Amino acid sequence: MSALYWHFSSSGVETWLWLPPLVAFVLSFFCSMVGISGAFLLMPFQMSVLGFAGPAASATNLVFNLFATPGGVWRYVREGRMFWPLAGLITLGTLPGIVLGFYLRVLYLPDAARFKLFVGAVLLYLSWRLLSGFIPWAARKPQQPGTVAATSDMSLRILHVGRERVIFTFQGCVHEFSTPAMLALAFMVGIIGGTYGIGGGAIIAPFCIAVFRLPIHVVAGAALAGTFVTSVVGVLVYSFLPLPGGGYASPDWWLGSLFGLGGLAGMYLGAACQRHVPQQVLKGSLGVLLAVLSGFYLL
Repeated sequence: MSALYWHFSSSGVETWLWLPPLVAFVLSFFCSMVGISGAFLLMPFQMSVLGFAGPAASATNLVFNLFATPGGVWRYVREGRMFWPLAGLITLGTLPGIVLGFYLRVLYLPDAARFKLFVGAVLLYLSWRLLSGFIPWAARKPQQPGTVAATSDMSLRILHVGRERVIFTFQGCVHEFSTPAMLALAFMVGIIGGTYGIGGGAIIAPFCIAVFRLPIHVVAGAALAGTFVTSVVGVLVYSFLPLPGGGYASPDWWLGSLFGLGGLAGMYLGAACQRHVPQQVLKGSLGVLLAVLSGFYLL
């Protein structure tokens, strides 16, 4: 059994070889259904359980995304449930924010203490937006103009993609959102993702669902696709941009790969199961998850 207990020289982490992929598999299976890679949950696991913190831990988190997200993205593409216009906007907005997030991390937030407070407050707000609809006495919002009765059809039809608005239909309902507003959100998410090494899906997916009121089945694939692209750039930034005091915040590739292998299997299976889970169940689960996470970071 001692052969399975490993010392990772790059990060100094010592743990059982089966633990990182197992944790990543469980997190990715459930998170991929709502457009989250699971990196947001891996960060506290690295810090609290493995004792791995600092900028290099953020970079290792992004390596996990490189391995894990393609499985979920491929499944959504294969089933024709990838919302490419949204994925493109997320990618276009987050890429410049990744570089700014790197410098924010290494210059002002090396211990991420103040950043955790900010993230906790944001997640608490998003959790409230998601869960308020489950309160029995909450007033129901009137149906949006142009919508029709929802059906069980999972097909997505794009009606218009422009500089001002994106309009589409899903399950018999018409949805739309502002293109500039989505780009602005993606830019802010890119800064957060680059700072904390999460790719951004954990922030942008809840925002799209709670604030833009987009269907969770539509958002999930696009958020994962954006997370993959921004994670590629993030790993390059952490690996090749020098730190202010010299050196680099290179990831622990072996540890990140173990996380990624478990995440790859979990995301593929989670994306395959998502279409069989009702929207309200996914939305409520995401709200509870964000509430727990916000409490963890705030405390």
